[in-house]
Amino acid sequence: MLKTFKLANNNFLSSLDMSSLEVIRILELANDFKSNDLNIELKNKVLGLIFDKSSTRTRVSFQVAMSRLAGTTIDLNPTTSQIGRGEPIKDTARVLSSYCDVLAIRTFNHCDLEEYAKWSSKPVINALTDLEHPCQALADYMTIIEEFSDFKKVVLTFIGDGNNVANSLILCGALLGVEVRIACPKGYEPNAKIIKKALEILKDKSLLKITNDPHNAVSGANVLYTDVWSSMGEEDKKVEKDKDFSGFTIDTNLIEKADKNAIILHCLPAYRSKEITDEAIESKRSRIFEQAENRMYAQQALLSCLLS
Repeated sequence: MLKTFKLANNNFLSSLDMSSLEVIRILELANDFKSNDLNIELKNKVLGLIFDKSSTRTRVSFQVAMSRLAGTTIDLNPTTSQIGRGEPIKDTARVLSSYCDVLAIRTFNHCDLEEYAKWSSKPVINALTDLEHPCQALADYMTIIEEFSDFKKVVLTFIGDGNNVANSLILCGALLGVEVRIACPKGYEPNAKIIKKALEILKDKSLLKITNDPHNAVSGANVLYTDVWSSMGEEDKKVEKDKDFSGFTIDTNLIEKADKNAIILHCLPAYRSKEITDEAIESKRSRIFEQAENRMYAQQALLSCLLS
């Protein structure tokens, strides 16, 4: 059993705010929390949640994680606070960091998150931006290592939009030396800067593959992963994207091309029969609900290290 440790970086805005070793240690701590082998109490510590986007798993998993650490959570809803009335971020951040011990922020623009971190005197966590979703990636790789014991020779294939989830899978995968394949329609590739950063980390550049052919991407893969095609804020693009992503559904046809012991992941919520079939979600290969549960343990580990 490991003891908690202090992260070198005071904030967790990106997967790259951790080193490879820190990611491994966070995943080990998360496993200890899940196994009830670790008990850490952060009494009198307060987590502030600022969510500009709606949320189920992220919100609840953070609240329960903090509760299990004997801390408390304040939900700062922008619609019922001055945040939603245009108060400058630098004012909000300085005041809230004098009340709270850590802030988890879920917003649209990544630069807004960075602005909070600039002015906050306390740790800031990325609970999702349009660029990255690093907390999700921690839970994802926790689920993968639970299944395969280590990351050696693991091939993770993400099928869908090159969105924030794909970006964090790429970056965290690069830190862990995992082969990550992204299969998406032309024009929906992951952020070029994210790809560049990942390639700078990877000793073996072939471990990152971007393709427009989902069938080739799933060949021999150990992990099949997908997300909604239209993220929050893209409701007006839904019809167009549904058309563009035809053929990118995780279904029996694609699953059969993967490794015989491959598992299926989805960060949820899912649009069954669009990016993934109902049959795939409910199959014996699915680890989707274990993955969702792991959000809580990964964030418990993250909070304990940021507040230690």
